[in-house]
Amino acid sequence: MSRPLRVAIVGAGPAGIYAADALMKSETAQDPGVSIDLFERMPAPFGLIRYGVAPDHPRIKAIVTALNQVLDKPQVRLFGNVDYPGDITLDELHAFYDAVVFSTGAMADRALDIPGIALEGSYGAADFVSWYDGHPDVPRTWPLEAEKVAVLGVGNVALDVARILAKTAEELLPTEIPPNVHAGLRANRAREVHVFGRRGPAQAKFSPMELRELDHSPTIEVIVNPEDIDYDEGSIATRRGNKQANMVAQTLENWAIRDVGDRPHKLFLHFFESPEEILGEDGKVVGLRTERTELDGTGNVKGTGKFTDWDVSAVYRAVGYRSDELAKLPFDVETHTVPHEAGRVLAADRTHQSGVYVTGWIKRGPVGLIGHTKGDANETVACLLEDHGTGRLPGAAQPELEAVPAFLAERGVRYTTWEGWYRLDAHERALGEAEGRERVKVVEREDMVRHSGA
Repeated sequence: MSRPLRVAIVGAGPAGIYAADALMKSETAQDPGVSIDLFERMPAPFGLIRYGVAPDHPRIKAIVTALNQVLDKPQVRLFGNVDYPGDITLDELHAFYDAVVFSTGAMADRALDIPGIALEGSYGAADFVSWYDGHPDVPRTWPLEAEKVAVLGVGNVALDVARILAKTAEELLPTEIPPNVHAGLRANRAREVHVFGRRGPAQAKFSPMELRELDHSPTIEVIVNPEDIDYDEGSIATRRGNKQANMVAQTLENWAIRDVGDRPHKLFLHFFESPEEILGEDGKVVGLRTERTELDGTGNVKGTGKFTDWDVSAVYRAVGYRSDELAKLPFDVETHTVPHEAGRVLAADRTHQSGVYVTGWIKRGPVGLIGHTKGDANETVACLLEDHGTGRLPGAAQPELEAVPAFLAERGVRYTTWEGWYRLDAHERALGEAEGRERVKVVEREDMVRHSGA
């Protein structure tokens, strides 16, 4: 092949951008070269970082600086505000590209099958995250009337949800939150937030730094019941073999033995409480029933038959994200991932779907931190390049660079570009500067497209 290898990446979050970076660092990028187009259904890039990371975590958002350097490369183009498969299908992508990599992530809530989950006042954490992160495709308001709230789950998303619910709107104002989110949080009535985990401190999935950040707010009192500090042989083995798990357990131990202070908002971390039912009255949440659990020696737990009803009027489930099914790709409904072999998509007969690959959470599920996606991308790209080297890619009928923008224009798609992102970025920063903030995020899709100069 005398021309550059043409690759489409569907999804311009960290996973997709890391895949582009891996392609450009390969030997193929030197001769005859690679040409990469990223397709993103949002008008702006960065996926999870823009719409999944809490606004008071600028440390994580700093990853954008490294991603910027990838998208600045001349081999890469961004086509934002382009929906797969609504605006471009897999067959159409195959016409323009030698290979297609899907990195569409996971932004929906996993189901939790307990009675009462459909009551008014029962929410998915992913929906709440989308609201406070200013996602353009969700409602602009959020009901925040509950004074006592439960959060189910012991991962970082549960911490984010609990922290946003417990903080004051004024604490969050210096961040990039848009005006509608600030106004909503000013009306927030939550004074008690209860986080529930069915296992013990050694099994919590918090990151140590994220956990400690809970205690940094001058308005949040973090409370841990000393009776919830318990370990069996399996838990001790976990602590010895996992530095992060040990640091989390140590932090929880320190909080359990200290006196309760007088900060106005109370955030309780409960362990060994398994959610059994969301209690309702007149179709609305009025409580949560949990069963007390105990360790079984292996680090797992069993029920004790002791139940507790908690006085809460809103419940947020933060039990994990799931990916959505993609048109023309196989899908495992149990794992919510695309079946693959080292990133090569597997058809129903377990053969490789020619020229189609996956990376990120659509490949392996929503586990690990953002940085872990880089190794994922390297594996997928290595397979893609091996297939390219052995002639197994189907080849593009229209590989010319101008073919794609011409196709989108003919279809009437108002797409945004990487240059357009710089315009939108400058506009958001200008909005922030007027208020003494780094940026104010634009929420409305039409406004994002317009300020991007589409």
